[in-house]
Amino acid sequence: MDLAFPGRERLEGADAVALEDLPAFARATRVSGQDRLADVPAATRAALAAIDRIEDLPDGAEVAVTAGSRGIHDMPEVLSTLVGTLQERGLSPFVMPAMGSHGGATAAGQVETLESLGVTESSVGCEIRSSMDVERVGEDEDGRPVFAATDALEADGILLVNRVKPHTDYAGPYESGLAKMAVVGLGKHRGAEAMHNAALARGFQEVIPERAEILLEETPVVGGVALLENAQERAAEIVGLDAGEIMEREPELLERAAELLPMLPVEDLDLLIVDEMGKEVSGTGLDTNVIGRQRFHGQPEPDGGPEITRIYVRSLTPASHGNALGMGLADFVHRDLVADVDFGDTYVNIATSGEPVRAKLPFVVPADATALTLANSTTGVQSIADLRAAVIENTLETDDLLVSAPVAEELAHHPDVEVGPLEPLSFDEGGDLALPW
Repeated sequence: MDLAFPGRERLEGADAVALEDLPAFARATRVSGQDRLADVPAATRAALAAIDRIEDLPDGAEVAVTAGSRGIHDMPEVLSTLVGTLQERGLSPFVMPAMGSHGGATAAGQVETLESLGVTESSVGCEIRSSMDVERVGEDEDGRPVFAATDALEADGILLVNRVKPHTDYAGPYESGLAKMAVVGLGKHRGAEAMHNAALARGFQEVIPERAEILLEETPVVGGVALLENAQERAAEIVGLDAGEIMEREPELLERAAELLPMLPVEDLDLLIVDEMGKEVSGTGLDTNVIGRQRFHGQPEPDGGPEITRIYVRSLTPASHGNALGMGLADFVHRDLVADVDFGDTYVNIATSGEPVRAKLPFVVPADATALTLANSTTGVQSIADLRAAVIENTLETDDLLVSAPVAEELAHHPDVEVGPLEPLSFDEGGDLALPW
């Protein structure tokens, strides 16, 4: 990107703070136990066995298995197990990218996105059939179209597969999960765009279930496999639902997922430093439930979330392929992050999802040292030594963090957190942090 940003000397000279004035930091680790499945393939096979409509499919029937764009640790194993089990039953499964406009809203780009997540034809054991073609299968109460992927409609059955968890744009009984996978995943780019436009008018909590009901009625969905993760991003539960059970039972799965959601062990910060943001981390790059910011038209800000004055993001993950949707949720970003942004992919994703504020370019700094120095004058702290700060790898990794002395003192009394010794922050010659992960 051909923009000239100011250097360290000018920006750090704007505030009379030296790096030696910063508080010491300690490593803090949450050690509480979490539910975790001991045998993911066995749980996956049990979930599939709970879907009675699978048994109604004739030998050789084609089954479209959806695969999304999120970095879900156990999803490649879940998908390969589902494919193998369906093949053992004499069926012919194929994996279908189901991710709205991600991957640049192209068939090839969506295959690349799956590959970056460890989902390939070799790893899952079947064809990955990618196309952006859709057909109109209905309309909502406002007359807006509802779309479904042609590949899915041509199959004999569709198996929705997704993680169920609180969404980053809205709150309701159906957030990230099987209903949304039907609407956005099966809908491809055109379906996602139509849904988001409808949501700007009436709210996600209204349009997601309405459109999901239409798609469950008008497409050959046989059921869904829902994965719930613990705070360490490992499968805690895998549940199989017949198509007719999805709308009834997904809300209870969402409540369970909310109990498992990884959150920061501290609720009041002057500065949160996030090492990386990315599309495989969250649809918004930064999980809004973790940072306590949503910034989506028509939706209230999270209630009861963490209070964070400033957020600084250091980098964009390679798996994002330049899509930096969500950088507008931050106050500061590193210059290296901006250099990696593909504004084409980012803006297409924004045009689909409908909230331009999330693509705004934040305050760009040349180094981590600059962001920390500027915290003195942008957070309201009386002294930089009192700065309540934390550093995390990303918003999925909230159990291992660096915290400044005031936060370390607080967490030392937390029953589920171990706090190490305080040490000065370490910077390289360019003023960037040396981080432990």
